[in-house]
Amino acid sequence: MEISDKLLCLFSASVTETEDETYVIEVPRREVDTGSIDPDEIYRVALVSPDPDPETGESGSHGGSGSTTSGRRSRPSSEPQPPVEIGEMRYVEIEDIGKQGDGIARVERGYVIIVPGAEVGERVKVEVSEVKSNFAVGEIVEDDSY
Repeated sequence: MEISDKLLCLFSASVTETEDETYVIEVPRREVDTGSIDPDEIYRVALVSPDPDPETGESGSHGGSGSTTSGRRSRPSSEPQPPVEIGEMRYVEIEDIGKQGDGIARVERGYVIIVPGAEVGERVKVEVSEVKSNFAVGEIVEDDSY
């Protein structure tokens, strides 16, 4: 599946029927708190069918709590997924230097990519080599510093 560069946030949610025969998708508060979305704006919504459970072949739409995007089932659906994957190429701008001297870049929702050997102000192309829930590590592939 191709994901648009305009994607603001990604989360799992149930569709709930209301008393007036409409349906509601609840947006997690963290998406508003982190500034990903503004509750006063109108957004386009894309719905993606849940991946089938590899053990049972059944869809995760029956209230299972482990269903997440990209077939990853190690985290509950209420926890946001990292916005990068191993092997992904990204252009990032180094905003800060970490305690161990590595460059720090921030991408969607403030997610941190640590870039060893980078300096503040550099714009570099990195290949993501490690992904954790709260940060990733990217190796410099190309340096476009200004």
